[in-house]
Parts: sequence; C-alpha cells; structure tokens
Amino acid sequence: MSTKRIFYIAIPAVLLLVLYFSLRKGEADLSQITVNVQRGTFNSVIFSSGQLESEKSESINIPEKLNDRNLRIYELTITDMVEEGTWVDSGSYVATLDHKAVEEQLKAAQDEMDRTLSEYEDSKIDSNLNLSNQRDLIVNARLDLEEKKIIMEESVYESPSIQKKAAMDNDKAARKLEQEQKAYILKKKQEENRVDRRYISYRQVLERSQELDKLFNSLEITAPKAGILTYFKYPWGEITKTGSKVGPYNSVIATIPEMTNLISRTYINEIDISKIKIGQNVKLGIDAFPAKELTGEVIAVANIGQAMPNSDAKVFEVKIKIFGKDKDLKPAMTTSNAIQANTFADTLMLASDAVFENDSLKFVYLGKDNQVKQIVWLGDENENYVLIRKGLKKDDVVWLTEPANANELKFQGLEIYEEMQNEKENIKIQAEKEREEMQNKQPAPGILPASGPMPPRTVLKN
Repeated sequence: MSTKRIFYIAIPAVLLLVLYFSLRKGEADLSQITVNVQRGTFNSVIFSSGQLESEKSESINIPEKLNDRNLRIYELTITDMVEEGTWVDSGSYVATLDHKAVEEQLKAAQDEMDRTLSEYEDSKIDSNLNLSNQRDLIVNARLDLEEKKIIMEESVYESPSIQKKAAMDNDKAARKLEQEQKAYILKKKQEENRVDRRYISYRQVLERSQELDKLFNSLEITAPKAGILTYFKYPWGEITKTGSKVGPYNSVIATIPEMTNLISRTYINEIDISKIKIGQNVKLGIDAFPAKELTGEVIAVANIGQAMPNSDAKVFEVKIKIFGKDKDLKPAMTTSNAIQANTFADTLMLASDAVFENDSLKFVYLGKDNQVKQIVWLGDENENYVLIRKGLKKDDVVWLTEPANANELKFQGLEIYEEMQNEKENIKIQAEKEREEMQNKQPAPGILPASGPMPPRTVLKN
C-alpha cells in the first residue's frame, strides 16, 4: 500500500476522532452552565395580552320604543346581523330584531282592544238604561207627591186625624221625590265614572297597540354613521351577536369605533396589579403584524377585580392608550403589552432561568464546586432577570441547570424562608386590621344619621 493511500485513509479517521471528542466536550460543558449575580439598573416589566378597542365609539342601540315599559316587552332576539368588521354607511342595514315576538304581542293587544271597546260600548248602553229607570222613579215620585198634595187639600173638611195623616203622607211623598232626585245625581256620577273607566281601559290598549305597531315597523336597525361595525362586548366576555337577547337593560347591539383613538384593554392578575399605575409607559406588539411596535401609556386601572371564567383567580381591567395612528390596525386585534412598571437603580439581579422552585420554596444551585440549594427571596422580574432581595450577593456563581447530584444537596437559608412567611403573616394581619377599621367606621345597620327630628309614628285605631 502506498504512502499516499495510507495518508488519505488516516485523515478521515483522525477528523472523526477529533469531532467525537469535541462533541463529548461540548456535552460536558452544556451540563455545567453557570451565571453570576449582577448589580445594576433593573427595569420591572409586566407582560399581558390585550385587545384593541376604540376609546370613543358610536353605539348602535335598540329602537327607542323598546324602552317603553307599557309595551311589556323586556327583551328581543337578534334574528339577523351583518358580520363584524363590515364597513357600513350612515343609514345602512345592521340587524333585525325578532318580528314574531312583537307580532304576537300586537295581536294580543288588538284582541284586548276589541274586548275593551265592546265593554265600553256595553257600559254606555247599561248607563243609559240605569239612568232611564232612575228618571222614571223621579217621575213616579213627583206624580205621587201631587196626588198626596190633592188629598191633603181635600182633607180640610175631614176630622183632624185624617187631616194629620194626609199631611204626613204628603211629607213622605215630598221626601221620596227629594231622595230620588239625589239618587239620580249620584247614579249619574257613578255611571259616568264607570263609562270613563271603560273608556280609559280602551284608550290604554289602543295606545299600546299603536306603539307596538310603531315598534314592529322599527325592528330593522340601521347605522347612525359610517364606519367599521364591531359587535358589542360585555366586561365578562359575552358578545352581542345573532341569537343574542337585547332589551332596555342591555340596549347596545353594536358599535362603530373611531379608529383614530385606540386603546388596548387588558387584564392583570391580582399579584401584579399593585405594580400598575396610571401614566406608566407601555410597549405594544400586534400579533397580526409582528414587525410593528407601538408605544402607549396606562390611562385607567380598575379598583375592583373580577373572577376569571372557571377559576378562582381575580383579574383587574387595565386600559392602555396607544400613541399615533396606523391604518392597518383593526378593532379586536390582539396586542402583546409590556408595561414598564418600575425601575430599580443599583440592585442585585439574576437570570430568571437560574431560579428553581418546589411546592413552597424558590432556590438556586449556588457554588461552582461545592453546590448547595440556596433559598432566595425574589422581587420583581422582567423578560430576562429577577430581582434578588435576600440570599445572594454580587458575583455569586449559580447554575442554570440542575447538577447531577441535585437530589443529594441540602437547603441553605431556611431563615430567609421563615422571614418571608413572617412578612406574609404580618401583611395579612395588617389587611385584616384595616378591614375591621373600615367596618367600624360604617354606621350600624338600621341606624340613621341624625339629620332632624324623627316623624311621629302613625297609630292605627281599631
């Protein structure tokens, strides 16, 4: 075999051996990556996902007639609605409410109107009959009085007892006539009131029928102005769309946002909400346009939290004003928000990947040679680093990966854990104390402030 041929065979073998040991060395290095604790300026950033909305928008509401309580229609179903994101002109069709429900009410009102009209007409006839009978009684009483008067006049030639009886019969007939005349006045007033009540009932049903007819003709909803249509979204996440119920208590069907004033509505968990303040700067990304980067600031932070669906966790609504204008942005686009919460100067920080945790502890693997599980007390964090409150000092070496003997290492710094627990307990006690103080400041139930003398009680007599 020639020397040249041996050379060509040996070179690949040597290269393979070099590559093998290089890879082995690389694997060994990857299992022992460490970082140092640093001191410097730390920016606390809170990340959240939000949704684009218009700060100002024109609401598209239910017909004004539907707010009339006399119609006794408290909700209607949206049977048809244009797609969200559709450009609509002023006066363009937007949605249709359930005609059938109003039609049923209208038919019932018309039936009731026919019934009340019949009752009204019957009441007028009955009143005429009753008053006619009462007038006949007055005529009879007047004739009877005239007869008694004639008898009394003729009794002057009779004995005193007969004269007295004739006079008494005359007085009785006079009183009878007076009673019948007074009864007629009362009867007439009574009949007028009864007829008026029937007429009022009829007018009420007639007016309700007319208003229902107007509502029936206004169930096709149109846009009040030109713009992009967006479905109305409630704070708890429900969306008004085809099939949704609307009424006086949920009157907004859709909105037309002004795209020159955009905000991002996001929700922050209860752990981080105390770090959010109005005026903080925010960097925003748009999921639909990864290359775009926007800026803004926090303009509103909710004081009351709300429960997340299917969870006991609470979140707080935060609104972020977006600076500038961009024609590509659309309502309901998803945003990635980075809220610049706090800036800490000259503070200890560590790469977030170096922190490990179990059920109750957060710790690091400290030391290059003789490793220990060092318990740490952490502060704020951002996308890369976390603040170190206690447990480490500058230039301490910690591991980014678990050592091979991780299960054999002992914990160090249990006093830090106890201190953390004590602080949590003190915060809990302080919060409970503040809550009790607030309750004590509130007036006791049933006690009214002394704003003047109490009115006398009304005593009912049996």
